[in-house]
Amino acid sequence: MFKKVDGKIIFDGEVKELPKVEIVEGKKLEDTSFIVSKDDVIDALKLVFDPEINIDVYNLGLIYNIDISSIGDVNIEMTLTSPTCPMAEEIPHWVAESVASLDGVGEVKVNLVWDPAWSLDKLSDEAKFQLDIMDMELE
Repeated sequence: MFKKVDGKIIFDGEVKELPKVEIVEGKKLEDTSFIVSKDDVIDALKLVFDPEINIDVYNLGLIYNIDISSIGDVNIEMTLTSPTCPMAEEIPHWVAESVASLDGVGEVKVNLVWDPAWSLDKLSDEAKFQLDIMDMELE
């Protein structure tokens, strides 16, 4: 899937049809006096690991957007490292379940998106360190 060209690691694949996944977990909050914080959502996302890479989805750069409404509903846009990921249906479920388990969360909606495409430059410094690619030029 990835190859090294001129010292850069790039995706080398073709996918005819991109998997589409939209997950909804949880239920409407009855008491909205406490709404979860974005930091708490991020902490929950850091508990969900890509099983092939063994790095959490947040530090992998798979989470593109987190939106928390005034009634505690959480919308997450995420991607995967590859459109051919064998866990394309499971990982978004794990994300939704992890966030839905938090206090102050209502309905959790996770949308799997492919634009922009994920690339290694989306990795956090922590993930780059874990993969031992801190000094590589990534594309």
